[in-house]
Amino acid sequence: MDRRRNFSDTLAHIKPAQLVLDFGGNPLSAMDGDSELKLLQYLGYSTSDYDSSRLRFGTIRRMDERIQDHFDTDTRSTGTILFPQESHYKVLGDDLYTDEWGVTRRFVDSYWEIVESPLRNATIEELRNYRFPDPESVDDGEISKYAARAQYLWENTDKIICVEHPVYGIFELGCWMFGFEDFLARMAIEPEFVHLFFERMLEYQKSVISRYYSALGRFAHFTSSGDDFATQTGPFFSPAMFREFIAPYFSERIRHTKQYTSAAFLHHSCGSVFSLIDEIAGCGVDILNPIQPKARHMSPEKLKERFGKRIVFHGGIDTQELLPYGTAQQIEQQVSESIRVLNEDGGYIFAAAHNIQPDVKPEKLDIMLTTAAKCREL
Repeated sequence: MDRRRNFSDTLAHIKPAQLVLDFGGNPLSAMDGDSELKLLQYLGYSTSDYDSSRLRFGTIRRMDERIQDHFDTDTRSTGTILFPQESHYKVLGDDLYTDEWGVTRRFVDSYWEIVESPLRNATIEELRNYRFPDPESVDDGEISKYAARAQYLWENTDKIICVEHPVYGIFELGCWMFGFEDFLARMAIEPEFVHLFFERMLEYQKSVISRYYSALGRFAHFTSSGDDFATQTGPFFSPAMFREFIAPYFSERIRHTKQYTSAAFLHHSCGSVFSLIDEIAGCGVDILNPIQPKARHMSPEKLKERFGKRIVFHGGIDTQELLPYGTAQQIEQQVSESIRVLNEDGGYIFAAAHNIQPDVKPEKLDIMLTTAAKCREL
């Protein structure tokens, strides 16, 4: 199997000899909570040394390669969101901390939820004076560690390598730092304020990106980004607002990234982004994740017909209803049909439509991945 050739054909919208399967090969196809532990136990692997320690917000536990090898998946990853040492970070309790941006978070169930946004109701002067994390204080040793793994994967395996994104998206970070209502209102009535925030964010992003991809970029087949632009029924903003507020900064981030790597650029946005896909592709995105089929207008058929030659799709297997509640027959049917539709003439990477949640039984994942493997050459 020539996995890397299959990937390059997929990017070129040529149907590959074998469909590319991604499970845990980037931070948007991972497993949350105890779902990975349950899958390891189901597959019969030892979990005596399983590390269940709680991770900081923004980090994803790299999937156990025994799982990936078991299902013969094609992708592997390295890297993470980088945390500057000079920042607002402060531990406030076992379940409470202030992150590097000054957002206070409490651990609830499987996630770090926001309890305080530091710039809610801030004036533009307060924004100008707010202390951002120092990008130059990112640990060089951490970057070198991820670069060493990338080089090892590049030179010693046939896997498709994802270098995970080192920074957050500008829109989602604005919503976290100001609160969703506050930030969305400012986009409508205080454009100067929003542009100032995005300018400062882009400056931070570019500083981190330069150091990170200078070390890892030559060992990457694709890289990732995340910024949720939509709800279940539609975007947070119109295409016109996307062009005004998001596109100038997003496209510059991608342009800057591609100075240091020839990797394809994958972008993650939850929800119904149908009306934004042309704009997203226009910013330089090569691969769109996660393709949530239960979101409005996000059915595989509709997406393939409208955008099948414009962008590569990644994901598509429903995690909201199908995987937690569907029967084996329903899972097999949707997996087979999604591959048939989305992989016609290439342009599709198989994955679930989001990170796997603890309510998905391991036998359902076995059915999903086994079915996908059977369909690789269809």
